[in-house]
Amino acid sequence: MKLPSLKRLIIEPFTAKDGEFMFELMNSPGWLKYIGDRTIKNETDAEKYLVANIIPSYNKHGFGLYKISLRNNSKVIGICGLLQRNYLKSPDLGFAILPDHSGHGYTHEASKAILDYAKKDLLIEIIEAITVEDNHASIGLLKKLGFQRQELITRGNEQLLLFRKYL
Repeated sequence: MKLPSLKRLIIEPFTAKDGEFMFELMNSPGWLKYIGDRTIKNETDAEKYLVANIIPSYNKHGFGLYKISLRNNSKVIGICGLLQRNYLKSPDLGFAILPDHSGHGYTHEASKAILDYAKKDLLIEIIEAITVEDNHASIGLLKKLGFQRQELITRGNEQLLLFRKYL
């Protein structure tokens, strides 16, 4: 797995040792509002979540969610990558960033690199993305990346906007 190398960011797979960061991210206001409470109440819960839900995707699908770190100081600031959801036909672009690092273009930079990686290295032709209707920042980023809104889908008791991009 040769992940993209970027000027400002490092993109790399998660390990179980990334629990401290995931605990912080998964309890940030944006995550709780737009992604939802995953009942991660401490670092141990976050480590278990990584081992059960994030890390297995690398071997199972050949891709997954990756941690994004700043190249200048190695601080982990967010996640970006692809998920294979059982209710979507194509891989789903997912991303989230700590509030202190929002608005600096990091998520856009990482997402562009992941899309390029998906096309050139993974030979994926279609990427989808989902978000809730009031997540205007994510919708704006998806449109900036060239995703087109497709439809409103129902997942459990949640309405999600489905976007699609042809690579």
